[in-house]
Amino acid sequence: MKFARLGEAGSEIPVVIDGDRTFDLRPVTSDVNGDFLAEDPVGRTQAALDAGTLTEITDAASLRVGSPIARPSAVICIGMNYAAHAAESGSEPPTIPILFLKTPNTVVGPDDAVTIPRGSEKTDWEVELGVVIGTRTEYLDSPAESMAHVAGFVLANDVSERTFQLEVSGGQWSKGKIARGFNPTGPWLVTPDEIDHHDLRLRSFVNGEPRQDSNTSDLIFDVETIVHHLSQYVTLEPGDLILTGTPQGVALSGRFPYLKAGDVVEVEIDGLGRQRQEFVAWEAQK
Repeated sequence: MKFARLGEAGSEIPVVIDGDRTFDLRPVTSDVNGDFLAEDPVGRTQAALDAGTLTEITDAASLRVGSPIARPSAVICIGMNYAAHAAESGSEPPTIPILFLKTPNTVVGPDDAVTIPRGSEKTDWEVELGVVIGTRTEYLDSPAESMAHVAGFVLANDVSERTFQLEVSGGQWSKGKIARGFNPTGPWLVTPDEIDHHDLRLRSFVNGEPRQDSNTSDLIFDVETIVHHLSQYVTLEPGDLILTGTPQGVALSGRFPYLKAGDVVEVEIDGLGRQRQEFVAWEAQK
């Protein structure tokens, strides 16, 4: 099943996409949020579809696409999780998952413009598989328990500012990850039964030119391992978002220029859709 949120920023409505039709989910839930995801979202939605209580949105294609999940309580990220990306970054592949955080206000719609931070010269792109938590998760006994706590998967762009991340970071990466809007997410939340998350192709493009092209089968730590590992250190809440890492092909490699105002980044993952962001210059707010 595919869930999404449509409408102007701050006024999105929850929807379910059934084939080529889009239905208003408000008779079932006020939003695609933690409360909804924790209470059998697929079963409740299917029951409403079967009962004919959901209204079709016939102009869905004309509406802005928001992040498919409401503002999460946490965005937790795994770094250096593809060996080739670790190598292009000048690092050895990690032996345990590397953790950093993004702020909730980084999560925006998949096609929203992204502002390059003031003073930035090294803004970068990172296509990533995102994992959305469905039930409270802590101290799992094994990775085999992880998927019972996953509501679904999303496409994400972990936008990064490399000077902030690596040169003035004080040793922590988050400073280069937390600019507002630095996590375009969506277009859909896709439930686990719809895709094989172990075998998904990820790609990115800048101004139409290919950059990244890999597969989640190349993850060093798979989704099950990540969720289990995180559960030993943090209580994951319904609606929380985990980013699983990016493959090789970013500007940090030195093979491509960093982003500038007017550049267009597109990212895609099989079964999870495609995003398109124009990068714009920072301007002081009036």
